[in-house]
Amino acid sequence: MALKAGIVGLPNVGKSTLFNAVSNSAKAQASNYRFCTIEPNTGLVNVPDARLNKLAELVLPDRIVPTQIEIVDIAGLVRGASKGEGLGNKFLANIREVDAIIHVVRCFEDDNILRDEGPINPVSDKEIIETELQLKDLESVEKKMQRTEKMAKTDPKMKTELETLIRCKKHLEEGKNIIALGLTKEEKSAIDDLFLLTDKHILYVANVDEASMHTGNKYSEALIEAVKNEGNEVIVMTNAIEAQIAEFENPEDKAMFMEEYKMVEPALDRLIHSTYKLLNLSTYFTAGVQEVRAWTIEKGWKAPQAASVIHTDFEKGFIKAEVIAYDDFLKYGSEAACRENGRLRIEGKEYLVQDGDVMHFRFNV
Repeated sequence: MALKAGIVGLPNVGKSTLFNAVSNSAKAQASNYRFCTIEPNTGLVNVPDARLNKLAELVLPDRIVPTQIEIVDIAGLVRGASKGEGLGNKFLANIREVDAIIHVVRCFEDDNILRDEGPINPVSDKEIIETELQLKDLESVEKKMQRTEKMAKTDPKMKTELETLIRCKKHLEEGKNIIALGLTKEEKSAIDDLFLLTDKHILYVANVDEASMHTGNKYSEALIEAVKNEGNEVIVMTNAIEAQIAEFENPEDKAMFMEEYKMVEPALDRLIHSTYKLLNLSTYFTAGVQEVRAWTIEKGWKAPQAASVIHTDFEKGFIKAEVIAYDDFLKYGSEAACRENGRLRIEGKEYLVQDGDVMHFRFNV
C-alpha cells in the first residue's frame, strides 16, 4: 500500500526545503533503491528500516526493496484559501488526495525571509491553516446536506446519514476537526465520499533555527503545548540542515557531517517513522535470493490481508503463511536454520501479522 503524505504550511515556512531534503535523500539512494519523481512537486522516498539491511546481509539477495512513502509538496496556503485566495482550491484539492498531513510551522526568526502574518507566532499560523481546512469542509458538508435532506424524507437510511452530517456541521462550526468527532465506521460512510480535509492525521514539523535543533525554542514549545491534546506529534527539526544531509551520497561524508552537528540520525528518518506511527502502520518482510523486501500494512491485519499487498490473488487463494519472527531469523541466520530449530510457524487465515514478521505465502491460483 502506497502511503501518501502532503507537506503543507504558510508561505516561507520551510516546506519546499523539507521536500528538497526528502527528494535529495531519495536520489542519494537511487543507485541501490527505486526512486522516481512523479511530478516536479511529488516524489517517492524510501522508509528507513535497519532490519531490511540486516536481513539482506544474511540472505544476500539480488536486490533490496524498501517500502516507500509518496511525498507531495503542496503550494503554500494563505488566509482565505477556502474561498479561492492564492492557489486556494488547487491546494485544497491536493490535500484531499493524501493519507496524512505534514504541517510545517515556522519556529525561527530571520529578517531575510519574508512573513506576511506579522511577528513569529506558530500557534496562530497553525490556526490559520486549520480554519481554512474547516471552512472548506463545512462547505462540503453543507452541500451534501442539501442533497440528503430531500431524500431523508422518504428513505430511513438517508435520515441516519443526515443526522451524521448535522453533527459534522455543528462540530466544524465550533472550530473543531472532524477527526476529533469520533465517528463510528458506520457513521463515517456518510462522509467517505467527501474526503474531508480535517479528517486526516497531522504531523507537525517545528522548523527551528540551527541553534535550537536539539533543544527546541520558545516557538516550538508553544506549538507542542497547543497540540498536546490533539493526539498529534510535533517533530522539532532544522529543515535547512536536513537538506544538506540529504545531499551527501557518500555515507562516510554524511556520517562526518552528522557527527559535527551531534546527530544520531537524520530528523527525516524520525519524521517518516512518526508518520507511520500516526497512521497505525506496520511492516513485514519477504526474504529470498531474488529480493529482500519490506511491505507496509495496517496494524491488526490478518495474514490474507497482508498477502494482498503483494497481489490480490494471494488473498483470494490464501492457504497458509510460513512465518519467522525477525529476531529468530537474525539468531539462526537463515530460513532453513529456523525451520530446523522449530522457529518457522505455519499460520492460517486468522493470524494477526506482527511488525517485523518474515513471511512466505502459500496460495491457490
